[in-house]
Amino acid sequence: MKSIVRFTLMSAVAGAIAVGGTSAAVAQSRPTPKDWNYEIRNGQRVPKGGNRVTNADGSWREEIRQGSCVTIKEKTANGEYKEVRRCD
Repeated sequence: MKSIVRFTLMSAVAGAIAVGGTSAAVAQSRPTPKDWNYEIRNGQRVPKGGNRVTNADGSWREEIRQGSCVTIKEKTANGEYKEVRRCD
């Protein structure tokens, strides 16, 4: 009788561990929502770079805030890169 109870208990624990591990893997594979200011990588919060706007011609503009300073990175469609940093 003890062996049946022990087997049932061990099966329940093993099943709970398997289900818990699967849900953690599913949570890790989902992307971070776009309105959050960080991404989750290897279980750690990593700040997102900035808000980049990409145009149809391939050019882009990105603004990164660091305290009272703003760094503006721009790249034109023909490949010219410009970076400006200003602190107010």
